[in-house]
Amino acid sequence: MARIFVTGSADGLGRATALTLLGEGHEVVVHVRA
Repeated sequence: MARIFVTGSADGLGRATALTLLGEGHEVVVHVRA
């Protein structure tokens, strides 16, 4: 599987995308601006 970088992962579409990709078995790196 792929390693995927997702920005804006705190909530909304970014979070949903990251969780979906994790569920598909990808390695997901998330970025959250605090």
